This record gives sequence, C-alpha cells and structure tokens, in this order.
Amino acid sequence: MLMSFFHGIVLAFALILPFGPQNIFLFNIGAMYPRYSHALPALITAAVADSALILLAVLGASVLLLEFPMIKTTLIILGVLFLLYVGWSIWVSVPVIETGKNERVKTWPVKKQILLAASFSLLNPHALIDTIAVIGVTAFTYQGSDRAVFTLACIIVSWVWFFSLAYMGRKILRAKPNFYKIFNRISAVLIWGSAALLIYQNFFSA
Repeated sequence: MLMSFFHGIVLAFALILPFGPQNIFLFNIGAMYPRYSHALPALITAAVADSALILLAVLGASVLLLEFPMIKTTLIILGVLFLLYVGWSIWVSVPVIETGKNERVKTWPVKKQILLAASFSLLNPHALIDTIAVIGVTAFTYQGSDRAVFTLACIIVSWVWFFSLAYMGRKILRAKPNFYKIFNRISAVLIWGSAALLIYQNFFSA
C-alpha cells in the first residue's frame, strides 16, 4: 500500500511539473489579486476538475480513449482551439499592478476564473492525455485498496501543487510588477507554441 501511494506521488508530480498552459494560468492568477484568497475560485475549480478527471480515468475512461482514436482526435482539435483563445486572452488582458496601498489590478470576475480553470483541465489535451492515458492506465496495475491509495496520492498532488503554484506566482510576480506584463506576453507565446506542438505531434509527425 505504501508503494502504491509513493508511486502515485512520483507519477503525478512527473506529469504536473512541466510548465504547460494550466500551470501558466495558475501561476499567473496568484498574482492578479490584492489577496491570495481572491484566487481561490480558480484554484478550487482546477483542483476539483483535475480530481474528477483522475477518478474518471481510474474508473475506466482511459480504456474508452484508447479504444476509440476519434475521441482523442476530437479532444485535440477542441483543445488547440481553446489554447489559441486563451493565448490571445492573456496577450490582450495585461493586469496592471502597482505596489503600495492604492493598488490597482485589472482582474477577472469569479465566473471567468471558474470557467477558465475548468477549461484548462477539461479542454486542455495535455491534461486529458496525462490524466486519462497515463494515470488511468497505470492505476489498472493495482487492485482494491492499492488502487484507491494510488488514486488518492495523485489527487493530493494536484491540490498541493495548484495552491503552491499560485502562491509562488504571487510572490515572484508581485515582487517585480514591471515583469508582469512581460511574463503575460511570454505566457501567451508559450501557450500558442503548445497548441502548435500538439498539431505537429498528432497530425504531421511520422
């Protein structure tokens, strides 16, 4: 049982650590608001959505994805369109942070926070493939309580990482407000690059 828990921790961290679109979004949102608590709707939504995907994967969604390639293709196309939109949204929506008591920040309303956070889990092909194809398939190597412990470990990593990432983004980006605009532009380019890579890997790579 301890081995399955450790395996879940290591695998989940290996999949979640790369700085992809979802991580960029959460790193960014931690610095957008005067208080860390204002970013909680996005953080909780992302963690809950990720947990739901992990549970679905463990319960058998991975088998469905592997058996019907057309589902994967459809998810990739929708995901690419989503990433293109998000990249544009981040590029044109540059928050302005001024340190001090009279702080002004251009922020997203709660509804948009929740919508974007859910989309990064449910429409992001990287997150879907990592969760369903990797975690789901690996979970089937365990049985009973070992599978439950493995699943719990993966879910714990998601929650801890998402909340920590937003906190790190807050500390780093708010310490250097002038860098925030540059970071947003870099983030947009990385997200567009991620979309282009998805297209190449799935439709043009031999």
